Amino acid sequence: MMDWIPIVLVTFKALVLGTGMFFAIKWHYDQGKKEQDKRALLRTVGKVAAVFVLLVAVLVFLTFVLSSKLGLDLTFP
Repeated sequence: MMDWIPIVLVTFKALVLGTGMFFAIKWHYDQGKKEQDKRALLRTVGKVAAVFVLLVAVLVFLTFVLSSKLGLDLTFP
């Protein structure tokens, strides 16, 4: 019985991921067919990029704060 568990779980995982990929590709294809306003698209891309840069900056800051609390030396030579 134990020999079949990896086969069943890998098969299930492949089916779930395959189904998810199919619907993701279908959704993106359907979205690409829609006519979108270029200004709204650029505004959205700008917002996403700004949020991403802000989150990376916060992550770097928190990493340095945590490392200094743990006593790690992160000074540049």
